[in-house]
Amino acid sequence: MASLPGAAAQGMIWGIMAIGVYITYKILDVADLTVDGSFGTGGAVMVVCMTRGMNIGVSMLLAFLAGCAAGLLTGIFHTKFGIPAILSGILTQLALYSINLRIMRGAANMPLLAMKYNLLISQRKIPQAILVTGIFSVVLIAVLYWFFGTELGHSLRATGCNQAMARTNGIHTENNKILGLIISNGIVAMSGSLLTQYQGFADISMGRGAIVIGLAAVIIGEVLFGKIFKNFALRLLSIVFGGVIYYAVITLVLSFGLETNDMKLFSALVVAVFLGIPYWKKQLQQKGRGRKGGTENAGN
Repeated sequence: MASLPGAAAQGMIWGIMAIGVYITYKILDVADLTVDGSFGTGGAVMVVCMTRGMNIGVSMLLAFLAGCAAGLLTGIFHTKFGIPAILSGILTQLALYSINLRIMRGAANMPLLAMKYNLLISQRKIPQAILVTGIFSVVLIAVLYWFFGTELGHSLRATGCNQAMARTNGIHTENNKILGLIISNGIVAMSGSLLTQYQGFADISMGRGAIVIGLAAVIIGEVLFGKIFKNFALRLLSIVFGGVIYYAVITLVLSFGLETNDMKLFSALVVAVFLGIPYWKKQLQQKGRGRKGGTENAGN
């Protein structure tokens, strides 16, 4: 139980990352695997900027812009080169591994000590980390709620709902896909910069499996809070809650003796189960209707 506050803080950081995943996965209906690379890019830019004496606000802004650049590259691959979205993300993710190493000057790991630098969050002050990430989440959700209420935001949502209809109404769907990927990966990289501050280092493999964690947070939030949270802002909030629940479950399972080497397997199983729940519910509803119809016909 003593480790749950730390799990909550880390879950909120990954929940912010999951909001970026939500934009591509749910709003744009695009399978984007760039996040495994752009998450690490945010961390790499953050640690290099801070160690070179930059202000923390500027460092986080540059991390966000680096993520936006990664999303732009994926968008260009997808829309201008005609490469399927999932392959475009894989190509960018592959390129980012080398780019992230370049950013960190060839080092696979770089420290960012809270004792030496003025960081927003740190494992040394978990209550402060929860408060800061909570405020950050609320501000981000408010900005996205405003943006997706604008004409441009509505056009992005229309692109994800029905591309053919969107094009018929004069919406440039290719540009919207690029914009959505830019925003998504910018948020993911920002989350990576927060995790780097929290854990006190940036690692070349810190984004590996990020897409699985992001999907877990999105699906858990939808399954548990989907019927309660109907408003768009509340749906985004449910994703953050999903990230916290995911990491709380991970912490509890580890306390029962699960080996850390098995975490990827466990994460994949969690995502698979939660992805299957809506399908199973639908199947049960259809079976219930079939039985009800058969009973009515027998009575007639």
